Amino acid sequence: MLELLEKIDKRYDVVTADLSLPEVLTDQNRLRTLSREHRRLEEIRKLSHRYRQLLADNAEAKEIISAGEDSDLVEMAKAELEENGPVIEQLEKDLQVMLLPRDPHDDKNVVMEIRAGTGGDEAALFAADLYRMYNKFSEDQGWKVDPLSLSPTGVGGFKEIIIGISGDGAYSKLKYESGVHRVQRVPATESSGRIHTSAASVAVLPEAEEVDIKIADNELKIDVFRSSGPGGQSVNTTDSAVRITHLPTGIIATCQDEKSQHKNRAKALKVLRTRLLDKAMSEQHDKIAAERKSMVGSGDRSAKIRTYNFPQGRVTDHRIKLTLHKLPGVLGGDLQELIDALTQQEQADQLAAAGMED
Repeated sequence: MLELLEKIDKRYDVVTADLSLPEVLTDQNRLRTLSREHRRLEEIRKLSHRYRQLLADNAEAKEIISAGEDSDLVEMAKAELEENGPVIEQLEKDLQVMLLPRDPHDDKNVVMEIRAGTGGDEAALFAADLYRMYNKFSEDQGWKVDPLSLSPTGVGGFKEIIIGISGDGAYSKLKYESGVHRVQRVPATESSGRIHTSAASVAVLPEAEEVDIKIADNELKIDVFRSSGPGGQSVNTTDSAVRITHLPTGIIATCQDEKSQHKNRAKALKVLRTRLLDKAMSEQHDKIAAERKSMVGSGDRSAKIRTYNFPQGRVTDHRIKLTLHKLPGVLGGDLQELIDALTQQEQADQLAAAGMED
């Protein structure tokens, strides 16, 4: 580990020097990337310096014990070794986690797609509940939420919601939310009090930047039309809605929420670029999946990942077999305990794969 920590020190010095270069200061994308790396390396260095200092203290204490010239000093050295032992052990564990390979998309913003699944109107209402849950969680994190495309139903739900979430580490926390979310409750329209099971799917995609996905103008087919609301009624008298088709892949992105055609086009292009990045990531994942099985982080949207049970007031995450009896809090945006548990499980799996498990 010491050799790796020395490499971290050298990389930190390089990044620190690069951050002062004129060509970096004028390149916002590169400046943002290096600044994020600098913050991460700085966190590792803080633990690293304490870890190495304690190792040096222990080496000195062992020399005193070995010499045995002063009984008082020997006793103090033994006490120091005993005191430092658990601290060094914990620092080693923390550093192992921090030194694990990072998802290259962890620092990216997010495009989240929520779609009503089985369950009709109740599923659409549940999709709206999930939207409010993620909106509140994002607000608590200090992130910005930008609706990109909304397809409301007449009962107050949504057939589909696409939102952009911008903020430090958004993808690193929200990536575990991809999958099928199931709700068990008595719908407001159910007179007999029978519990219904409905579902909604959530897809969390790292927002693609222009440097990630290059799209040529001749690869796009752009259609404009009038926006429509629930039931198909027109909500705009001008052709402001935009539908963009990526001809090589057939992937389509639509936006009709802004009154400006220009703004709708920009949002639709953001969604399209992000879906293309997700397609590339999925293809890469499929190649790796045969060799590496992962409990979390696979983004398998066909799998049921979580159940929200209203009669029992519980939320169960099936991937890690964790049940919390705090349903109102979770739906109110309190997702941190779930996300922390999922993160820890992924880190444990990575450590086990690297042969560094306990």
